[in-house]
Amino acid sequence: MKKTILLIIIAGVLAGQVSAQTKVGTSAAPFLGISVGPRGVALGGAFVAVANDASALYYNPGAISQPGFSQVLVAHTNWLVETDFDWVGVMVNLGDGSAIGVSVTQLNYGEELLTTEFDQMGGEATWTAADLAVGLTYARNLTDKFSIGGTGKFIQQKIWNESASSFALDIGLKYVTDFNGLTIGMSISNFGADMRLDGKDLYNNYDALPDQSGNNGTIVSVLKTEDWPLPLLFRAGISMDAFRSDEMRLVVAADALRPSDSAEILNLGGEFSWRDMVFLRGGLKSLFLPEREESFTLGAGAKYELSGANVVSFDFSHQEFGKFGGIQSFAIGVTF
Repeated sequence: MKKTILLIIIAGVLAGQVSAQTKVGTSAAPFLGISVGPRGVALGGAFVAVANDASALYYNPGAISQPGFSQVLVAHTNWLVETDFDWVGVMVNLGDGSAIGVSVTQLNYGEELLTTEFDQMGGEATWTAADLAVGLTYARNLTDKFSIGGTGKFIQQKIWNESASSFALDIGLKYVTDFNGLTIGMSISNFGADMRLDGKDLYNNYDALPDQSGNNGTIVSVLKTEDWPLPLLFRAGISMDAFRSDEMRLVVAADALRPSDSAEILNLGGEFSWRDMVFLRGGLKSLFLPEREESFTLGAGAKYELSGANVVSFDFSHQEFGKFGGIQSFAIGVTF
């Protein structure tokens, strides 16, 4: 119990640091705030307490030791303005109440012709941009009801010849009660160093005394860009069984989110399952966010037992994104 109280205090202190930074839209690597996996997306992002598959590596790293199985999950999202958002997660049950995991996140902005003020149509040269995050996770059950875990991750953003990188830490907790499957989860994500773009396009020749002859006019100078903080995100949520029988189950969930680069929001979601084989999901996202674009979410999933404990799963989600229309996500998972 003392450990539990101490961990909650630590989470509260970290959350206080998050709330102290309220700059809207002024963080680097905003792709770290994109919800991962169609299951979590279909629940409106209310997943920090529900998390019981490989996508917990993103929502709550402290949850991966509780399921007691290993899983590979691959997810793809047709993201905004024809970009591609991909996520791969692997969690491995170590059999002693602990688990490890690896995750890779990539947002690919595609390729475009390189244009200049003198070549408005562009030639054969192209430019690209992409975001990347690679995480390594470890979690452990402190009791049969309570678990904790953390993720260390490398983050990189690239645009043409410039790039920025950083390291960050995620921490998550999960506690399961005996009352109707009531579960409490919380996590803090992206606690790390600021990012700054650097690259060869920022190097220029500089003449300190242009009006005088005989001096060196080709001194190399570097344009210094600003440091930008990572988007700290604190999640706290609950989930519970609204209905449960031998064949059917309805889980409802709610998450409160406090990002450092936006206003507080509330996500709501529900998942109906039949024989733990067929799933229907729905949710509401970003409630109480002024002028929000995200709204309702829908999704479905299915599981098929291959042999023994090996199971393959398929999931799909659709989320409404205001002016950007609908966004679809797909995932396939293998449990072993």
